[in-house]
Amino acid sequence: MANTSITKRSLISKANSTMVVTTAVAAFVVVFSLIACKTLVSQAGYQNRVISAKKKAVTQLKDDLNARDSLVVSYKAFNSTSTNMIGGSPTGTGAQDGDNATLTLDALPSSYDFPALATTLEKILSSQNLQIQSITGTDQALTQNTAAPSGAPQAVAMPFQIQVTGQYDAIKGLVSLFDKSIRPFQIQTMDVSGNQSAMTLTLSAQTFYQPEKTFNVGKEVVK
Repeated sequence: MANTSITKRSLISKANSTMVVTTAVAAFVVVFSLIACKTLVSQAGYQNRVISAKKKAVTQLKDDLNARDSLVVSYKAFNSTSTNMIGGSPTGTGAQDGDNATLTLDALPSSYDFPALATTLEKILSSQNLQIQSITGTDQALTQNTAAPSGAPQAVAMPFQIQVTGQYDAIKGLVSLFDKSIRPFQIQTMDVSGNQSAMTLTLSAQTFYQPEKTFNVGKEVVK
């Protein structure tokens, strides 16, 4: 009887051990399966987001290519007119000549250059047979040339002052020349003194330049 009891206890203990091992293995398999499923679901969601982002990028690229083609057509039409936008010849070399693209670039330089502006003003004043008394202004090259680039640049004013002497018709012609210039000039104050044969013009005005537009190709991290 004693041996029978020991044998039964041994069998029961062995059965319990087997059950514990089986339960542990089953629990491990379940936990592993849950973690694996969660990882797979997470990866599937990530891949879907990546695919969606790629589709969006392809759509945007197609739109950009269509916009490029449309821009090329518009540019050719804009730049191939028989008369430019200020009434001059596209192939001529006169003050009002040049194709529309060149005129547009000349109208708003892409970099700040006050000495170049002073040279331009000197040529304009001399062309009217005016005696230049002074050309002044504040050279802001250090400030302007260190400005951060922008994807949407705005025109920046370049103020200046001039004082000239000459005949009335020359003074009148200068104002008209500023009005018709390729480069925009905005007259702010103007003082005229003297007589018709000897007048003095003191003028405060400003012109503009527009920094280059930057185009950056970036990367997007899909999370």
